[in-house]
Amino acid sequence: MTHLPQHSFIKRSELIMSFHTLESRSIAFAAMCQAAYLVDKIATKGICPDAVAFNASLRSIVRTDSAAPLDILGGHESLKLGYKTVIAQLDNVDGARNMQVTKYVAGLMALERKLSANSGTLNLLGERINQVNRQLAHFDIDDSSVLSNLDSIYKDLISNLGPKIQVNGNPTYLQQSQTQHKIRALLLAGVRAVVLWRQIGGKRRQLLLSRKAIVQQTKQNLLRT
Repeated sequence: MTHLPQHSFIKRSELIMSFHTLESRSIAFAAMCQAAYLVDKIATKGICPDAVAFNASLRSIVRTDSAAPLDILGGHESLKLGYKTVIAQLDNVDGARNMQVTKYVAGLMALERKLSANSGTLNLLGERINQVNRQLAHFDIDDSSVLSNLDSIYKDLISNLGPKIQVNGNPTYLQQSQTQHKIRALLLAGVRAVVLWRQIGGKRRQLLLSRKAIVQQTKQNLLRT
Protein backbone atom coordinates (compact mmCIF):
# COMPACT_ATOMS: atom_id res chain seq x y z
CA MET A 1 0.00 0.00 0.00
CA THR A 2 1.35 3.41 -0.97
CA HIS A 3 1.94 5.77 1.94
CA LEU A 4 0.87 9.27 1.01
CA PRO A 5 2.33 12.49 2.42
CA GLN A 6 0.41 14.08 5.24
CA HIS A 7 -0.80 16.89 3.03
CA SER A 8 -2.53 14.97 0.26
CA PHE A 9 -5.98 15.09 -1.32
CA ILE A 10 -6.50 11.41 -0.56
CA LYS A 11 -7.88 10.50 2.87
CA ARG A 12 -8.05 7.07 4.47
CA SER A 13 -11.45 5.48 3.95
CA GLU A 14 -12.20 5.29 7.68
CA LEU A 15 -11.84 9.07 7.96
CA ILE A 16 -14.41 9.84 5.29
CA MET A 17 -16.98 7.07 5.78
CA SER A 18 -19.26 9.30 7.85
CA PHE A 19 -19.49 11.75 4.95
CA HIS A 20 -20.96 9.27 2.47
CA THR A 21 -24.20 11.26 2.31
CA LEU A 22 -26.15 13.14 -0.33
CA GLU A 23 -25.60 16.37 1.59
CA SER A 24 -21.81 15.97 1.59
CA ARG A 25 -21.73 14.95 -2.07
CA SER A 26 -23.86 17.94 -3.02
CA ILE A 27 -21.37 20.20 -1.25
CA ALA A 28 -18.40 18.69 -3.09
CA PHE A 29 -20.22 18.79 -6.42
CA ALA A 30 -21.02 22.47 -5.86
CA ALA A 31 -17.31 23.15 -5.33
CA MET A 32 -16.58 21.41 -8.63
CA CYS A 33 -19.17 23.49 -10.47
CA GLN A 34 -18.04 26.68 -8.74
CA ALA A 35 -14.47 26.23 -9.98
CA ALA A 36 -15.70 25.49 -13.51
CA TYR A 37 -18.01 28.53 -13.51
CA LEU A 38 -15.19 30.83 -12.38
CA VAL A 39 -12.88 29.44 -15.06
CA ASP A 40 -15.48 30.28 -17.69
CA LYS A 41 -16.09 33.81 -16.42
CA ILE A 42 -12.40 34.67 -16.05
CA ALA A 43 -11.68 33.26 -19.52
CA THR A 44 -14.49 35.17 -21.20
CA LYS A 45 -14.72 38.38 -19.16
CA GLY A 46 -11.17 38.72 -17.85
CA ILE A 47 -12.31 39.35 -14.28
CA CYS A 48 -13.36 37.18 -11.36
CA PRO A 49 -17.05 37.80 -10.54
CA ASP A 50 -16.84 36.56 -6.93
CA ALA A 51 -13.66 36.98 -4.86
CA VAL A 52 -15.10 35.06 -1.90
CA ALA A 53 -15.83 32.02 -4.07
CA PHE A 54 -12.46 32.31 -5.83
CA ASN A 55 -10.45 32.41 -2.60
CA ALA A 56 -12.49 29.61 -1.02
CA SER A 57 -11.90 27.40 -4.05
CA LEU A 58 -8.15 27.95 -3.87
CA ARG A 59 -7.98 27.44 -0.10
CA SER A 60 -9.62 24.03 -0.51
CA ILE A 61 -6.48 22.86 -2.34
CA VAL A 62 -4.33 23.31 0.76
CA ARG A 63 -6.95 22.40 3.36
CA THR A 64 -5.95 18.75 3.68
CA ASP A 65 -6.09 18.29 7.46
CA SER A 66 -9.85 17.64 7.55
CA ALA A 67 -12.12 15.03 6.01
CA ALA A 68 -15.30 17.12 6.40
CA PRO A 69 -16.34 18.59 3.03
CA LEU A 70 -17.82 21.73 4.56
CA ASP A 71 -14.61 22.42 6.50
CA ILE A 72 -12.45 21.84 3.43
CA LEU A 73 -14.58 24.08 1.25
CA GLY A 74 -14.99 26.94 3.68
CA GLY A 75 -18.64 26.71 4.73
CA HIS A 76 -21.95 27.25 2.97
CA GLU A 77 -21.41 30.97 2.36
CA SER A 78 -18.23 30.24 0.39
CA LEU A 79 -20.19 27.89 -1.87
CA LYS A 80 -23.13 30.16 -2.63
CA LEU A 81 -22.00 30.63 -6.22
CA GLY A 82 -21.43 26.90 -6.57
CA TYR A 83 -24.92 26.06 -5.30
CA LYS A 84 -26.48 28.47 -7.78
CA THR A 85 -24.39 26.97 -10.56
CA VAL A 86 -25.46 23.41 -9.71
CA ILE A 87 -29.13 24.42 -9.78
CA ALA A 88 -28.69 26.17 -13.13
CA GLN A 89 -26.79 23.20 -14.59
CA LEU A 90 -29.11 20.43 -13.39
CA ASP A 91 -32.49 22.22 -13.33
CA ASN A 92 -31.80 24.08 -16.60
CA VAL A 93 -34.77 26.38 -16.06
CA ASP A 94 -35.24 28.63 -19.11
CA GLY A 95 -32.10 27.16 -20.66
CA ALA A 96 -29.84 28.45 -17.88
CA ARG A 97 -27.32 25.62 -18.31
CA ASN A 98 -23.83 26.76 -19.34
CA MET A 99 -22.35 24.16 -21.68
CA GLN A 100 -18.81 25.38 -21.02
CA VAL A 101 -19.28 24.59 -17.32
CA THR A 102 -20.58 21.14 -18.28
CA LYS A 103 -17.51 20.58 -20.46
CA TYR A 104 -15.07 21.72 -17.78
CA VAL A 105 -16.68 19.53 -15.11
CA ALA A 106 -16.45 16.50 -17.41
CA GLY A 107 -12.79 17.30 -18.06
CA LEU A 108 -12.06 17.62 -14.35
CA MET A 109 -13.66 14.24 -13.69
CA ALA A 110 -11.51 12.63 -16.39
CA LEU A 111 -8.33 14.12 -14.92
CA GLU A 112 -9.24 12.99 -11.42
CA ARG A 113 -9.56 9.40 -12.63
CA LYS A 114 -6.02 9.52 -13.95
CA LEU A 115 -4.67 11.25 -10.84
CA SER A 116 -6.22 8.86 -8.33
CA ALA A 117 -4.73 5.90 -10.21
CA ASN A 118 -1.22 7.38 -10.15
CA SER A 119 0.39 6.99 -6.72
CA GLY A 120 3.64 8.64 -7.84
CA THR A 121 1.86 11.80 -8.92
CA LEU A 122 -0.17 11.80 -5.71
CA ASN A 123 3.01 11.71 -3.67
CA LEU A 124 4.50 14.61 -5.64
CA LEU A 125 1.24 16.51 -5.30
CA GLY A 126 1.35 16.15 -1.53
CA GLU A 127 4.89 17.53 -1.46
CA ARG A 128 3.99 20.48 -3.68
CA ILE A 129 0.93 21.32 -1.57
CA ASN A 130 3.19 21.38 1.48
CA GLN A 131 5.29 23.98 -0.29
CA VAL A 132 2.22 26.13 -0.93
CA ASN A 133 1.22 25.87 2.72
CA ARG A 134 4.66 27.16 3.72
CA GLN A 135 4.26 29.99 1.23
CA LEU A 136 0.91 30.94 2.79
CA ALA A 137 2.73 31.82 6.01
CA HIS A 138 3.90 34.91 4.15
CA PHE A 139 1.36 35.53 1.36
CA ASP A 140 -2.41 35.48 0.83
CA ILE A 141 -3.97 32.72 -1.25
CA ASP A 142 -4.66 35.14 -4.12
CA ASP A 143 -1.16 36.64 -4.15
CA SER A 144 0.44 36.48 -7.58
CA SER A 145 3.31 34.31 -6.31
CA VAL A 146 0.90 31.75 -4.84
CA LEU A 147 -1.21 31.73 -8.00
CA SER A 148 1.94 31.15 -10.03
CA ASN A 149 2.85 28.21 -7.78
CA LEU A 150 -0.63 26.65 -8.10
CA ASP A 151 -0.46 27.18 -11.85
CA SER A 152 2.84 25.28 -11.95
CA ILE A 153 1.44 22.41 -9.90
CA TYR A 154 -1.43 21.99 -12.34
CA LYS A 155 0.84 22.18 -15.39
CA ASP A 156 3.53 19.90 -13.96
CA LEU A 157 1.39 17.21 -12.33
CA ILE A 158 -2.22 17.29 -13.51
CA SER A 159 -2.59 18.65 -17.01
CA ASN A 160 -0.61 15.91 -18.76
CA LEU A 161 -2.33 13.01 -17.01
CA GLY A 162 -5.15 12.87 -19.53
CA PRO A 163 -6.80 14.88 -22.30
CA LYS A 164 -6.04 18.54 -21.67
CA ILE A 165 -8.98 20.75 -20.77
CA GLN A 166 -9.35 23.26 -23.58
CA VAL A 167 -10.47 26.55 -22.07
CA ASN A 168 -12.50 28.76 -24.38
CA GLY A 169 -12.67 32.51 -23.95
CA ASN A 170 -11.47 35.89 -25.12
CA PRO A 171 -7.95 35.56 -26.58
CA THR A 172 -7.02 38.97 -25.18
CA TYR A 173 -7.54 37.71 -21.64
CA LEU A 174 -6.30 34.16 -22.23
CA GLN A 175 -2.91 35.45 -23.38
CA GLN A 176 -2.36 37.25 -20.07
CA SER A 177 -0.18 35.29 -17.65
CA GLN A 178 -2.19 36.37 -14.61
CA THR A 179 -5.38 35.08 -16.24
CA GLN A 180 -3.66 31.79 -17.07
CA HIS A 181 -2.47 31.41 -13.49
CA LYS A 182 -5.97 32.01 -12.09
CA ILE A 183 -7.54 29.55 -14.52
CA ARG A 184 -5.06 26.75 -13.82
CA ALA A 185 -5.29 27.34 -10.08
CA LEU A 186 -9.07 26.98 -10.35
CA LEU A 187 -8.74 23.82 -12.43
CA LEU A 188 -6.53 22.40 -9.67
CA ALA A 189 -9.22 23.35 -7.15
CA GLY A 190 -11.78 21.64 -9.37
CA VAL A 191 -9.76 18.43 -9.46
CA ARG A 192 -9.47 18.61 -5.67
CA ALA A 193 -13.28 18.87 -5.45
CA VAL A 194 -13.72 15.84 -7.73
CA VAL A 195 -11.32 13.80 -5.57
CA LEU A 196 -13.40 14.68 -2.51
CA TRP A 197 -16.68 13.95 -4.30
CA ARG A 198 -15.48 10.52 -5.41
CA GLN A 199 -14.13 9.68 -1.95
CA ILE A 200 -17.56 10.20 -0.42
CA GLY A 201 -19.39 8.09 -2.98
CA GLY A 202 -19.86 10.47 -5.90
CA LYS A 203 -20.49 8.76 -9.25
CA ARG A 204 -21.32 10.22 -12.65
CA ARG A 205 -24.49 8.15 -12.99
CA GLN A 206 -25.91 9.91 -9.92
CA LEU A 207 -25.99 13.15 -11.91
CA LEU A 208 -28.55 11.48 -14.18
CA LEU A 209 -30.39 9.10 -11.87
CA SER A 210 -30.49 11.35 -8.78
CA ARG A 211 -30.70 14.74 -10.47
CA LYS A 212 -33.86 15.88 -8.68
CA ALA A 213 -32.56 14.82 -5.26
CA ILE A 214 -29.25 16.65 -5.86
CA VAL A 215 -31.07 19.83 -6.90
CA GLN A 216 -33.39 19.64 -3.88
CA GLN A 217 -30.46 19.15 -1.48
CA THR A 218 -28.53 21.97 -3.15
CA LYS A 219 -31.48 24.33 -2.75
CA GLN A 220 -31.53 23.46 0.96
CA ASN A 221 -27.79 24.16 1.14
CA LEU A 222 -28.32 27.51 -0.55
CA LEU A 223 -30.81 28.51 2.13
CA ARG A 224 -27.99 28.11 4.68
CA THR A 225 -25.83 30.77 3.03
